[in-house]
This record gives sequence, structure tokens and C-alpha cells, in this order.
Amino acid sequence: MVYRLGHLLFSCYFKLVYRWQIFGLENIPASGPFIICSNHISWFDPPLIGCSIPPKLMVYFMAKQELFKNFIFGAILKKIGAFPIDRNKVDYAAIRTSFQLLAEGKVICLFPEGTRSKSGRLQPAHPGAAMIAARSKAPVLPVAITGPYRPGRPLLVNFGPVFYLPNLERGNRKDNLKAHSKIIMSRIGELLIPDQERELQRGKMEAWNSRE
Repeated sequence: MVYRLGHLLFSCYFKLVYRWQIFGLENIPASGPFIICSNHISWFDPPLIGCSIPPKLMVYFMAKQELFKNFIFGAILKKIGAFPIDRNKVDYAAIRTSFQLLAEGKVICLFPEGTRSKSGRLQPAHPGAAMIAARSKAPVLPVAITGPYRPGRPLLVNFGPVFYLPNLERGNRKDNLKAHSKIIMSRIGELLIPDQERELQRGKMEAWNSRE
């Protein structure tokens, strides 16, 4: 109930404030489990992605543990699908939660870069997303957000086809995860829409009201 209410309110906000456009809705699986991997440019990225997915598919996000210190706010975050992660270390509890959610057929969203990009350009990925995707064997749904988050400006969300990461081979684990991370970031990078293509893409936009 709380998740659907948040979905509705944020959807209204994005539609009223920005020129919100969604591409590639046909690439979104009908059900979980799957992992959404996105670039990260704003604090608003999690609700934007959640609202770009049909509300019947609840999306779970990692959120920095500091946000859960306030009891009331933390309870609300949990109701809308967020779970804490300690960004100062390898948080095995958050990783276990991710595996558990996927095992239950849920949808999780990860930001491989780990932090927001102030320039909007893609940053190198941390290994966590690649490790979770490879070990869980869950399909990965790449998505690229093209901003900026400015009133009246285009805000584009572009979903690409799902893909699977290869199994982690024995040997140098660090190199394997680095290679897998590059695959994820490459798929996201292919979906970024350059400024000069935006007006052309608008004609191919899938209108919000046509979604099921």
C-alpha cells in the first residue's frame, strides 16, 4: 500500500515537473527475479526508476545506513523497498539480503558506480553489482538515466534488453569481477541518449498512459 502510494505521488511529480520520457518498456520482464543496474546522477534516481517500472513490480533498493537512523523515516524506507548498506566496508548483510530477495523472485536495483556522478558521465563500477549478478544467475536489466533534473527539461529513462553475466571463473577473482563490471557499465553506456538525439527519440516515446 505504501509503495503504491509513493509510486503514484512520485509519478505525478516527475510528470508535472520534468519532461519525463521512458523508452524500452518492452524490455522489462513481466516478473522477477531480475536485477536493475543503472547509472547514478541524483538522489532522485531510485524513485525515478521505481516509477518507470509498472507498480505491480515492487523494486527493492540499497540505501546508505545513515538514512535509517531516524526510526520513523527508516520505517517508511523499509515499507517502500529500501534496505540498509554500510558503504564504508563490504556489507555482507546487505549482500545476503540481495540474494534472499532474488531467491524469492523479487526485483532489486543496484547502482554499480556506488555513488552519484556529479558530471553525469559514467564512473568505474564497484564489484558488488557484478558479484551479485554473477552468483545469483539472475538476469540484468540495464537502464540509463539522462538528465538533468531541472524543471521543464527532458528527463529520459531508457531500458535495454536483459542479459546474463558469465559465471565467475576460477583464478583471479578481482580481475573476473572487474571484467564483469565493465560489461554492466558498457550495457548502461549504450543506452545513454546524446543531446542531439533527444528530439528524434521523442517521436518514439512510449507514452505513460499506454502502459498496462
